[in-house]
Order: sequence, then C-alpha cells, then structure tokens
Amino acid sequence: MTETPTRPAPKPRPKRGEGQWALGYREPLNKNEQSKKDDNPLNVRGRIINIYSKRGFDSIDPADLRGRFRWMGLYTQRAPGFDGGKTASVPEEELDDRYFMLRVRSDGKLLSPAAVRALGTIGQDFARNTADVTDRANIQYHWIRVEDVPTIWDRLDEAGLSSLEACGDSPRPFLGSPVAGVATDEIIDGSPALDEIFHRYIGNPDFSNLPRKFKTAVTGHPSHDVSPETNDVSFVGTVHPEHGPGFDLWVGGGLSTNPMLAQKLGVWIPLADVPDVWEGVASIFRDYGYRRLRSRARLKFLVADWGVEKFREVLETEYLERELVSNPSPVSPVGHRDHIGVHDQKDGKKYVGVAPTAGRVSGTMLVQLADLMDAHGIAGARLTPYQKIVLIGVEPAAVEAVVEALDVIGLSARPSGWRRNTMACTGIEFCKLAIVDTKERARRLVDSLEERFPDLDTPITVNVNGCPNACARTQVGDIGLKGQLVMHDGEQVEGFQVHLGGATGLEANFGRKLRAHKVTSAGLDDYITVVVTNFLAERTEGETFSAWVHRADEELLRGERQLAASAS
Repeated sequence: MTETPTRPAPKPRPKRGEGQWALGYREPLNKNEQSKKDDNPLNVRGRIINIYSKRGFDSIDPADLRGRFRWMGLYTQRAPGFDGGKTASVPEEELDDRYFMLRVRSDGKLLSPAAVRALGTIGQDFARNTADVTDRANIQYHWIRVEDVPTIWDRLDEAGLSSLEACGDSPRPFLGSPVAGVATDEIIDGSPALDEIFHRYIGNPDFSNLPRKFKTAVTGHPSHDVSPETNDVSFVGTVHPEHGPGFDLWVGGGLSTNPMLAQKLGVWIPLADVPDVWEGVASIFRDYGYRRLRSRARLKFLVADWGVEKFREVLETEYLERELVSNPSPVSPVGHRDHIGVHDQKDGKKYVGVAPTAGRVSGTMLVQLADLMDAHGIAGARLTPYQKIVLIGVEPAAVEAVVEALDVIGLSARPSGWRRNTMACTGIEFCKLAIVDTKERARRLVDSLEERFPDLDTPITVNVNGCPNACARTQVGDIGLKGQLVMHDGEQVEGFQVHLGGATGLEANFGRKLRAHKVTSAGLDDYITVVVTNFLAERTEGETFSAWVHRADEELLRGERQLAASAS
C-alpha cells in the first residue's frame, strides 16, 4: 500500500503592517497620511491669512479645503438641496458649500463677559447669527466665509480663544469640569493641568500629525462631569491614602461605529505630572497608532489589542521612564451631572447652570448673556460636555434676578427634564455626513414631551444623532437615536435606529439595540411616549430607565404594547 505523502502545512501569511511608526511603517498608507506628509497641516494658517482670504473660495487648494483646513477648526458645510439619501452617494466635492463651519475651543476655560460678548458678535457679524454649544464644549458657527476668517481669528485672539486644532488628526478641544475650582465637593481642580497641556502641545508640530482625532477630558469632580468613559484619554479625580488628591488615568474610550468604554489604569497621578502623562499617552498614539486604515486609527483599537497592562508598561518604560503609583480607581457615580440649576460655591457665591435646547443658541443670545453677566457682576461662564452653560461667581442676593433675566433671553436655569436632558448633533442642516435633521427635530420633540409628561420625576436622557458617528454620544443615552433613512409605506423617509438604556457612570454600558427596529422621524414622539409610559408603569422603586430597559420585555421597548399608566 502506497502511503500518500503529507503536505506541509501552509505557512501563515505575514500580517500586514498597521502603519505603526514605531514598528517602521512610516510610508504613506492612505490619502490622509500622504496629505499630512506632504505638508504639516499647521502651515495652512498662513495660506488662509495671506492667500485664500484675499483671493476667495475658488483659490483654495483641494488638499487644504478637505484636509488641512480642519486643523484650523474649519469644515465646509453641507450645500443646500441635498437630502439624506445623497450623503454617501455623491462625491464629497458636490456636497461642499462655499461656506464653512468653524469650531472655537473653550478647553475648560472660564470665559469672561468680554469673551462671551466676542463669541456673540462673531456670530452676529460673520455667521448669520449662528452659535451652537457642542458636547465638546465648543462654540460652533456656520455660514463662515474664508474672507472673514483672519478677522474672526483676531477677535478670538483678543478674547484669549482659538480654533487651532479644533478638528483634524490632532488633540481636539479638551473637556474640563464646568465647576472646576468652585464646587464645594470637588476633589481637585484640574484646570492648571489643562492650561499647561494647551500651552505645551496645541500647535506643537510634534503632535499635529496623529493617526486620527484625540479627545481629552480632565475632571476633579466626583460626578465625573466630562464623560470620561468616552474619551481617548481622561484624568479623573481620585484620592490616595498617603499622597492625597490626584488623578486616575483612563484610556481608549470612543463611540462611533465601534463603541468602546475607556479602560482604567488604577493609578495616582499628581496634578503637576498630568501634562507629562498626557504627552506620554499622546505619544503612544502617535507612534503606535494604526495609520493604515482610517476605520482602525483611533486609540481605542490599540488599547483593546494591547490590554491595559501592556499599555501601562509601554507608557512607563518607553515614555515616562518611571513607574506610576498604583491606586484603586475612583467609584463611579450614578448617571451624569450637568450642573443645571443653582448651587453653592466653596467661596460662598453661587454657580448657575442653564440649558439651551439641544445646544442651540445664537450670536444675539450670547451678547445678551454677556450683558447680563456684566450687569450682575458675574465672574465668567463655562461651556459643558452636555451642551449647557454654567455661570460662575453669582452673588447670592442676585440669584433670583439672574435666573429671571436668563429666562427672558431663553436660557432656563430651571428647565423641564426633557429640555435639560436632550442633546443633538449638527444634523443635515449643515453637516455633510448627516442623513436626517436633528436640531429642529430635537426642539419639536422636547416641546411635545413636555406636554405629554409635564411632571416627569426621573431623568431620561435623549441623544439625537444625524448619522452613525455618534457626535451626540448616541450609545450612552437613555434613548439614543441614530439617524438613517427608513422605509415607510414604500418610501424612504427620515428615521432613526433606537438605542435604549445606555449610560455612563456606575451603570456605564451601551444602549440596547432591537433587531430590525427602526422609527420614523414623524412617529418619534408617539414611540417615545409609549416606551416612557411602559417604564413608568413597570419600574420598581428607585429603578433608573437604563436598568429597566435591560430587563424589560422587547415588545414593551419596541412600542408594540402599551401598559396602563402608573397611578403614581
């Protein structure tokens, strides 16, 4: 009997390089990497000032227009007349309008009345009175002409503000606690660290070519008021039994189409060392981050592949050249804190948090706010990661007058739960990636739910997003709405995929998606009404909406059956 010769096992194919500079993969791997190699994006500032603002929109190099402009906080906005079905089906240049969105960083800064007024007059004079508060604590304008950009930058410079690296593959705007330095229950004030990180690294060519965006958050408040679970790098207030207050380090958070919660290192970092550790984390991302595929170019993928132990080892040995002090991570709070309402400061004054509807304000509203701040001697304002504004340093005797004056200009310090807890991204009105309307839809939804549930006794967050990119943190809202086109009566109409029961804090998780379940935009109010009614009817004492969702029958979540309203 002849033996059949055995074939040698096939050699495994070598794994393709992920574009990691530290491993020798420095060649241009896609058009974005090629563009950054061709010219440092920071150099586009000079061309905007000296060429494009003088010669107009048609003079802009396409590589600058759709790439490097982002490092200056500028994106072309969506041209009018393109519905959601055109978002991914027409060339990008066809969606480009001749106007820009401009983001202005706040980075946890206390904005003086003069700075708030400058932000308002820019909206009035150059942006058709637009000015939205984003959940990255930016002010975002629309209808900006390239001819006006140098003048806008001059005004921002005078106000101590900047749009530098507000977009692009760079250190995006920082999130800081809106009540840093004043809250009575604050563990530690992280503002000095944010200021130092900005001073050292924003506009620094060593960090202007990262694999993709890099989002930073710092808070010393026990409510974890900067959504630290969803940032690339977060420093979260903690206490060491011997060394006292400092910060834990969380890395690798991010949402979009592959959501991941940040992983906690369980360390203690003194305030003075936070900028050095930030540099170490950003350097790991720059050197080891995946550059071959844009879809895997966020820090979260590297952290997921390495694990937090290896990440810490590389940080300590290759970048810090010292060991970090181990310390249990701080206890997470239930839910989030947006600081709405009137609260005590440690110096005896008050801070007052107000809620624009879905972050929508205007240049005129900001000028009115600055006038109000001057009239009542208010020290300053901070923008929040929940599209809110917090006024700092209000005299106790002036509180009621301030609250009444805020109501007059449309900024409520005592809003309904729906107005307080609804966020929305830019949406199809201006964004080239969006598929559905968000801001106006969110406003109408809030009005409707205020009528249907005027006395809601528990917070339910609603996060409205115009596409899968989760700029409004869709997956961590109680009710997260991801915009898409859905079929209704044989036609494509605006609608949403629903995520239910997402949360940050102690119950941190991603919202539950229901198989093949979509809701039309027109039917959204009725759908949410049924789901909320079911929650109120079936909840146990003290149970949150998120906790209920994760035990509820699917038919109750789909809105296919409505329970009788609770007598309570």
